[in-house]
Amino acid sequence: MKKDWLNIIKSDDLMQINIIKGLLYQNGIKSVIVNKQDSSYLMFGEIYLYIQEKDFTTANDIIRKNERNI
Repeated sequence: MKKDWLNIIKSDDLMQINIIKGLLYQNGIKSVIVNKQDSSYLMFGEIYLYIQEKDFTTANDIIRKNERNI
């Protein structure tokens, strides 16, 4: 991952990560999913959502405002 990308959230729930990715996209924030889960045993590993450093504060605010819906 490039230096100007930061991890905004990690989870073992791919659906949750995709919901957050969509929410950020609706607000003009690009994001990238990095899935490090084992494909055979989904209980092992995490899924990470990265955003550009310049969007961190805005993205964090969006996620916090929508916590109940995620």
